[in-house]
Amino acid sequence: MGRGAKAITSILLIEFLLLYNTVSQQGLEESAAARTLKQEPHHTNEVHCSRERSKAAWKIIEDYLMPFLEEEGFQISTKCRLHPDNDLFRDQEQHKICLDVNEWRCGYCKKSFRAENFLDQHFDNRHYNLLSVNQSKCLADLCGALHCDFVMNSKSLKAKCNPAAVARNRHLCESLADSCFPITQGPSASRLHELFLHQFCDAHTCSRKNKPFPKGGKKQTSILYMATSILILMLLPIFYLLYYLYQREMNRGTQVLRRVSQVGRKTKPS
Repeated sequence: MGRGAKAITSILLIEFLLLYNTVSQQGLEESAAARTLKQEPHHTNEVHCSRERSKAAWKIIEDYLMPFLEEEGFQISTKCRLHPDNDLFRDQEQHKICLDVNEWRCGYCKKSFRAENFLDQHFDNRHYNLLSVNQSKCLADLCGALHCDFVMNSKSLKAKCNPAAVARNRHLCESLADSCFPITQGPSASRLHELFLHQFCDAHTCSRKNKPFPKGGKKQTSILYMATSILILMLLPIFYLLYYLYQREMNRGTQVLRRVSQVGRKTKPS
């Protein structure tokens, strides 16, 4: 019994040492993995430019400025900060493929995502090297002049007006008008300069009497209009079918009356 107890004790001790060694190795591996993750550069922290606000700024340019540029046939210079080439995220935004509301695809590597924000995170993590971070191309820096908060329904609109901030935004707005549409460049540039001041700059006041984009912008097809059009197209064949059936019944009724009239005439005594 003594030898058996010693043997069992030895086996248990060996198993304990093996288990301890395995756990220790796993712990070391986990620690090494954690150190590796900490050492990896987080590229999102290096880009000091809001993708969301840059997206809002470009949407404003596209909806409330581009239609007038197309109408005038005017091409803005690449030196103008409103030019698409001066948007840090423009190339990545153009490589977004929306297949459905819940299906987005990366145009670079064709990977699919359930939502646009997941695709944005993918761009930040996997395609950061495609951004020209060395150049000052943050479109979000122009949000103050372009009324991004107004479009994004920001809570800052309800805050008390700051005259200094309003003055800065107005100055930035007017400098954009001067640099992008110099009045010495011709009649089209002069008209667009005036339009830009009315469309964007006049609303930079604490009185808040002037609303942004008074000249309007890109015509948006409303959902109600589309739904009404689809409903009409669906009901129109039914209407014509009912009208056809009604006319056919009317024609049959007229023929029956004619036959009855003819029979009555034949049965009259001479």
